[in-house]
Amino acid sequence: MRKSYKFKKKVKQEKKFRYNDRINAPEVLVISDEGEKLGKLPTEEALEKAREAGLDLVEVSPIAKPPVCKIMDYGSFKYQKEKQLKKQKMQNKTKEVKSIRLSMKISEHDKATKLKQADKFLSKGHKIKVELILRGREMKHRDLAKEHLRDFVHSLETPTEVEQDITKQGNKLFIILIPENN
Repeated sequence: MRKSYKFKKKVKQEKKFRYNDRINAPEVLVISDEGEKLGKLPTEEALEKAREAGLDLVEVSPIAKPPVCKIMDYGSFKYQKEKQLKKQKMQNKTKEVKSIRLSMKISEHDKATKLKQADKFLSKGHKIKVELILRGREMKHRDLAKEHLRDFVHSLETPTEVEQDITKQGNKLFIILIPENN
């Protein structure tokens, strides 16, 4: 008898802050809208102070004992958190490594096409891996192959930096380039 396994997708949940009547702790540590500590207060009393100020009571640190709450406008607080999250996502985006394949017998027109493609990738900020595939007797003439790769790199219009110099891997020689402004 086989066991069947069901894999559940892990769903990333954004941290949701409780506010006003959704705070379920009996006692909270309150910080006013000016930033001064008001001390431990019963939740009802803290809610009353927030209503007097015309603002919301937002649970900033639910893990603390007692939970830390701040008197502030919940809408603007939520907006700031979303803006911060978007900024973090933008900074965490990784650039892809794009691959360009060449051979020793590539024609000038095909080489020009590959150069345009490489320049397009570099202008978008991607790393490129230029591979030169060696077949048969070409394996004996690695010095010519390296010269072929260097010629390709010097023909690029976009200014580049070499991240990894020419390396041999099986029947391939490759070099990894990054745009100069990164």
